[in-house]
Amino acid sequence: MIPLGNGDVGAPPPLDWKFSQVFGERAAGEEVHEVDIISAIEFDKSGEHLATGDRGGRVVLFERTDAKDHIFRKDLERMDYPVARYPEFRYKTEFQSHEPEFDYLKSLEIEEKINRVRWCQSTNGALSLLSTNDKTVKYWKVQEKKVKKICDMNLEKSSSVGNGSLAGTNGAVEFNFPPGGIPSLHLPVVVVGHETNLVPRCRRIYAHAHDYHINSISNNSDGETFISADDLRINLWNLEISNQSFNIVDVKPVNMEDLTEVITSAEFHPTHCNTLAYSSSKGTIRLIDMRQSALCDRHAKLFEEQETAGSRSFFTEIIASISDIKFGKDGRYILSRDYMTLKLWDLNMESGPVATFQVHEYLRPKLCDLYENDSIFDKFECCLSGDGLRVATGSYSNLFRVFGCAPGSNELTTLEASKNPTKRQAQMPSRPSRSLTGSLARVRRRGAESPSVDANGGSYDFSTKLLHLAWHPTSNTLACAAANSLYMYSADDRLQNDCTKK
Repeated sequence: MIPLGNGDVGAPPPLDWKFSQVFGERAAGEEVHEVDIISAIEFDKSGEHLATGDRGGRVVLFERTDAKDHIFRKDLERMDYPVARYPEFRYKTEFQSHEPEFDYLKSLEIEEKINRVRWCQSTNGALSLLSTNDKTVKYWKVQEKKVKKICDMNLEKSSSVGNGSLAGTNGAVEFNFPPGGIPSLHLPVVVVGHETNLVPRCRRIYAHAHDYHINSISNNSDGETFISADDLRINLWNLEISNQSFNIVDVKPVNMEDLTEVITSAEFHPTHCNTLAYSSSKGTIRLIDMRQSALCDRHAKLFEEQETAGSRSFFTEIIASISDIKFGKDGRYILSRDYMTLKLWDLNMESGPVATFQVHEYLRPKLCDLYENDSIFDKFECCLSGDGLRVATGSYSNLFRVFGCAPGSNELTTLEASKNPTKRQAQMPSRPSRSLTGSLARVRRRGAESPSVDANGGSYDFSTKLLHLAWHPTSNTLACAAANSLYMYSADDRLQNDCTKK
């Protein structure tokens, strides 16, 4: 394997994950409302803020509370001060981003569910982010507004400037002034800040540009543009222009009967503003360079794993469909998630992934059942650690797995989204989500969801699934969505660094 991240120091020891926080934890037997189920998670680049979106169209923001201690951490370490604080977050604010709509031309209901949330560059102390449902992208700014209160005037409190009374005939207000008039102008002398309110404002709405459901949005490193992708097209937008976009990728055939694959995910390169990648339902990843032509109908690189002889079956193409891709922080590697595996790709090697991590191999004998109950179409997300040494993704029974990808690493940690992540517990069923991306060639069948058993004899519940998770950009902290609950887990970075140095 090609060295990843800090590969020159060898494989670090496995991290000891601990439960950190939970928001929206449900009690035993409590019913979960579908509108409260989390459908998107995203840290900002600094790691100081976290955003989630849910099926009810709401966006909830969290802020880091230990930021001050975090800033002076290096100074404390120089003093040999024991620092053992994990990132801690608190609820900041929430707002209604999208409402349910109805497309009368196509007789189609448009859900308010948030598909993706992406942070933008902050300006003048305001938080900026993009959110999207199936059809419309919105640009939000959340800014603090101080409410001021007058505490003292230039007149005595006992001084009566006048009083008003409502006339009984025409509704006009009459003011009675004191004899001799007003001795001086009535002005405030002391004005103090009373409270601070967070005011969300929708600055722009990018609509009417997608015929199919939006599955991805991604900010460009230039801070001025972003892309939105649906099943067949990728559009390029300028943040300041909401009534015009440029179609840069179009895979729609002249005859829809000739359609063989759809776009499943798209993301900009973290540092090269002219480069982006998108994945398909055939398990391929295409890297495109926008400098080559206005319509990027030709890819610069194609990443595809060759099939082994005799391995093809009815389910081959279904489980090969990539549900999510993420660039590494340095932009050299791409992490992709299909139904069965996580794969790590080197941009310098198109022939195959540099690492493959088995996630659902124990489900291979159950593919028929998974097809019957539609679980085989679940779209799991993936993420990388900031140092590039580990990757993570979700699974059923609200489990998620962390893999080490440094040379020589055999790290594999399976945790449950609960307060006791290392102990398997029975989970309350929740209504699962299904993305419509890739449904053009899909045939739905009826079937009852049923638990399965992994290689170790553990029971898995297909009705509870951890689809969305995000890795903190600067620390080993994971945020995971289990139905309507947001769980956070942290591992001690200092222990890892000390062991690595030794």
